[in-house]
Amino acid sequence: MADDLPYISGKEIKLNKMKSILSRTDLKGNIEYCNKYFVEISGYSEQELLGSPHNIIRHPDMPQIIFKMMWDRLKKNEDILAVVKNRAKNGDHYWVTTLFETKYNPLDKRPEGYLALRRAAPSNAISEVEPLYKKLLEIEKKDGINASEAYLLEFLQRKNKDYDTYIHDVVEYKGLVASFFNAMRKMFS
Repeated sequence: MADDLPYISGKEIKLNKMKSILSRTDLKGNIEYCNKYFVEISGYSEQELLGSPHNIIRHPDMPQIIFKMMWDRLKKNEDILAVVKNRAKNGDHYWVTTLFETKYNPLDKRPEGYLALRRAAPSNAISEVEPLYKKLLEIEKKDGINASEAYLLEFLQRKNKDYDTYIHDVVEYKGLVASFFNAMRKMFS
């Protein structure tokens, strides 16, 4: 659905730092739940969002490798934190720090879907990842996703960090930020 929208270089939506954007999907990534703030920020109605693939809000500036990495991790039942640029229905965009995690059936403990907990991304995190994402996207367009992945791994190696350490450092995942995500996890477990 998101690909049906014409690309419009819209303005940045400034998110309320005190509010969170929540969504839950099935194992295929189709939205089963979204909170009111998600509806408000995305510009889609709840009816448009429910049942739609989560990539309805995917911004074309996001490199595919970030989502490939996310899906690879989720399929191994591993959580992942990412800085993501999303696109609203009208073409405007907003940056979020997102924790993606697998949700399990309480009876048989099998994965039944995914939860995305989001909050406004810090401006320093956006400044850090935006040039990286631009480079990854250029590589993907020219040489494909495997070349993009190789560049990302080299980038992380030069920083002497794995992906998780890099992102945690970029978003300053400690103190209040870590407390926020931990509280949200407990609330939606």
